[in-house]
Amino acid sequence: MTAPEEWLSYPDAPKIRTALPGPRSAALLAEQARLETDAVVYAKYFPIAIANAQGATVEDVDSNRFIDWVAGVSVLNLGHRHPAIAAALAEQAGKVWHALELPTEARIRFLKAFVDALPGELRNHARVLFTVTGGDAVETAVNLADYAKGRQGTVTFSGAYHGVHGGAANLTSGRRYHKTTSFHGGHVVRVPFPDPYRPLLGPVGDLTNATIRYLEHLANDPHSGVDELSSVLVEPILGEGGYVLPPDDFLPALREFCDSHDLLLIADEVQTGLGRTGKMWAVDHAGVTPDILCVAKTIGSGLPVSMVAYREDLVPSLPPGFHLGTYRGNPLGLAVGAEVLHLLTSTDVIPRTAVRGRHVVERLRAIRAVDPAIGDVRGRGFMIGVEFVKSASDRVPWTDRAKAMRRELFQRGVLMHTCGAYDHVLRFMAPLTIEDELLERGLAVFASASQTLNATPDPSGRVVAAGSVPRPVPPPSISLPSAPPILPAAPPPGRTLP
Repeated sequence: MTAPEEWLSYPDAPKIRTALPGPRSAALLAEQARLETDAVVYAKYFPIAIANAQGATVEDVDSNRFIDWVAGVSVLNLGHRHPAIAAALAEQAGKVWHALELPTEARIRFLKAFVDALPGELRNHARVLFTVTGGDAVETAVNLADYAKGRQGTVTFSGAYHGVHGGAANLTSGRRYHKTTSFHGGHVVRVPFPDPYRPLLGPVGDLTNATIRYLEHLANDPHSGVDELSSVLVEPILGEGGYVLPPDDFLPALREFCDSHDLLLIADEVQTGLGRTGKMWAVDHAGVTPDILCVAKTIGSGLPVSMVAYREDLVPSLPPGFHLGTYRGNPLGLAVGAEVLHLLTSTDVIPRTAVRGRHVVERLRAIRAVDPAIGDVRGRGFMIGVEFVKSASDRVPWTDRAKAMRRELFQRGVLMHTCGAYDHVLRFMAPLTIEDELLERGLAVFASASQTLNATPDPSGRVVAAGSVPRPVPPPSISLPSAPPILPAAPPPGRTLP
């Protein structure tokens, strides 16, 4: 049970007071639609106007309170307005806001903490190149790899999401993103990602070997159509592509392939990094050190901060102005980033995420056992995907069901978003600091929403009788923090995160 003084979130969430959207939200949404581009999408998925946010909860302008399982798409691993991060931001705001590339105390403090937190052999043996966004970091990493090797050509994977502006859009796999950019730079070679639920290159037990064999063909066969390569760019776990967890031996095999062909391994940890998967970096699960690491999202805890870390021996030097951008290494963001790293490394939040994540997977798999629309549940830490299919046998993606679940959860006060090639996967990406009680309530809401949809005809006429699905335990009272804790009170050694 979380003590009252330890709560970071609104303790009475979820609490829905009005029809959604409420009247004040509806008015602000209408003004947004009038004044802003219609390319905005999130306001369509979650039609509310936010007034306040605390921890793992948000409150709209109509005083409705929601449990936030979106966290800014893994931006807020430490939740909304963590008090220690807010204090670091306020302190820096009283000093300097913008300094170009000139050193500040905040910049040096961040750099020391960051290189000390890097994975494997990069730790304290890396150089840092600041960028602005995650896509900017990835595009810069590929440019750096091409420059270091003196050749062009990047292997990326199906389902990959590496950003949607400039050259990064070409690295991302989705056709819809290619249609919205005029910048198609770089030479990209696409390879199927080793998805155990949807294997393309071979049986599940041979999936990694099959993927490497295909890569060997591309690199060695003079008729493969690939002229030259500099690097392999990979998300350790697919993000927008469906929260797909590859076989455990995939990253080590990929590292070996890169070494044998003089290629650089670039890990895009924009979404997987900084504790999200139950370790500081997702590559830590495999014991693999990339040559180049891309970091963004949580490092700024909501402020636009990103960077590339690369082996200090990768290039003798880079020419001045190799990468430019007015807002790179912003002092406000770096002060926040230093505090994010301090909290992640000095508390038990990451090991607790590993343990609690396994519990969430177990709970969601128990719901899958009674919901035929859920084909697969997979993930690590708080990066968990729930894939919806029309039947377990053919595994045809069921987009409408995933979106219906998102709507049901929203109406009940839980924010959860979709991903996957067909928007058919719901992804759990709650703040790592979410209180046990709120985690338990959200899972109960998920079970209740699943049961409701199973009792409702879908547009194609398919019906699952309500009586065929065991009734889940009803959600606890949403006005009091009364749900039992999801874990026994036995945190790992170290200071407990407030």
